[in-house]
Amino acid sequence: MITPDDFPGVTEDVARRVIVAARSIAPCIDSFPDESEAKKNALAILRGVAAEAPAAGSRRVRSQAIGPARVDYWDAETWTAQDRADLRSLCPAPRPTGAARGSFPSERPISRLWPESYT
Repeated sequence: MITPDDFPGVTEDVARRVIVAARSIAPCIDSFPDESEAKKNALAILRGVAAEAPAAGSRRVRSQAIGPARVDYWDAETWTAQDRADLRSLCPAPRPTGAARGSFPSERPISRLWPESYT
């Protein structure tokens, strides 16, 4: 299981936010065995995201005005599309969903008028 202790040099709150977001992107990350290559790869991706996560405060200020005392913050996207794709690639592909295969139930009243046969 990936914990905030796996993120040295990052505050616990930032590490927890990254882990929670990662679970929504790739739910399988908690199932990786310790010391496995998959867990090491996931940690490398997550540490990169955590290192680039903007801290609250002056780094997020986009503009500020002294007159009416206005401060605008930019909305930083912590995860790039590549980070998301890399993390998803570590999990097995989900089973495709769709309609049931075959005809259910096998005997229907209309089968007497129009028999279904698949060859």
